Amino acid sequence: MITILDAILAINPNAQVRVGGNDVNDIVWLNETTVISKTNIESKVTELKTAYDNNKYQRDRAVAYAEIKEQLDLLYHDMAADKGDKTGEWFKAVKKVKDDNPKG
Repeated sequence: MITILDAILAINPNAQVRVGGNDVNDIVWLNETTVISKTNIESKVTELKTAYDNNKYQRDRAVAYAEIKEQLDLLYHDMAADKGDKTGEWFKAVKKVKDDNPKG
C-alpha cells in the first residue's frame, strides 16, 4: 500500500514529518521541513499507486521464476546439450513465466 509518507518522501526525501493514520489532514512538519501542499501529496500518491499497479507483472514474475542457481543449472545442461537456443529448457521455463505474466 502506498502511504502519505511514501508520497512525501518521494517529493522530498529529506522531509521530516509525522503522519497520523495515513491522513493527509494529519501531517506535522518537523525541523523546518518545507510544507508540501495536500494537492501535491495526493497527486504523488496517485502517481505512485499507478506505477505500483502497472508493475504487478514484475512482482508476479519474480515469484514465479526459479531460483538463480536452478536457472544456471538449466542453462549449463542446455549448453552441454547444444541447446543454447529456444529449444533449451531454460528458455522454455523463462518463456512460460513471461507468457503467464504478460507485461501490461
